[in-house]
Amino acid sequence: MIEISGLLGLVLLILVIWAIVSTVQSGASTGTKVVWIVVLVLLPLLGFILWLIFGPRSAP
Repeated sequence: MIEISGLLGLVLLILVIWAIVSTVQSGASTGTKVVWIVVLVLLPLLGFILWLIFGPRSAP
């Protein structure tokens, strides 16, 4: 069971890093970017789900 949770943690870490990079590259304002990054760092799973639903979209 430890191996499975470790693997899921790694997958979550990769997804959160991807979300942070996408947020930084988005066309949102600096304040919005900072708020999303803080949410993603402090609440990784919930923050990622919220980011998928409400987060800024990538710049074209």
